[in-house]
Amino acid sequence: MRSLKSGIKLRGHHLICLHFFSGEGYNPEFVENLKEVMKRVEDGAEIEVYSGPDDICKKCPYLKGEMCLYTEDADAGIREMDRKAGELLKIKNITGVKWQVIRRKIPEIFSEWEREYCEDCDWRKVCEKTIPYQRLTCKGG
Repeated sequence: MRSLKSGIKLRGHHLICLHFFSGEGYNPEFVENLKEVMKRVEDGAEIEVYSGPDDICKKCPYLKGEMCLYTEDADAGIREMDRKAGELLKIKNITGVKWQVIRRKIPEIFSEWEREYCEDCDWRKVCEKTIPYQRLTCKGG
């Protein structure tokens, strides 16, 4: 039986939002962790779709125990985003999915995701500067 020790745990919304990572984050430790996660998934590490704090959240300054305290109601909103991401990607709590498989699904689901979640996201201006975001929204020329 294969072990997922070399794999990455990612929650639903990270499966979508990471496609627009550009090197910014809450603090240097968080950013370095994001870079490492991205390197590993791009190098082929298997992903376990996880519900709850994942390998990105573990370095987030707003994670307290199993809850996100970015805002008063952040945790419930994030869990709803995770649920919706799993529904859109047709991937829920599975093990062994590859980043390339998820990447291929992003163009199919992004317009609905953007409509529901990007409009009010604090990170939108960061994502809008990335080529992948611009390509998906036809704002890149």
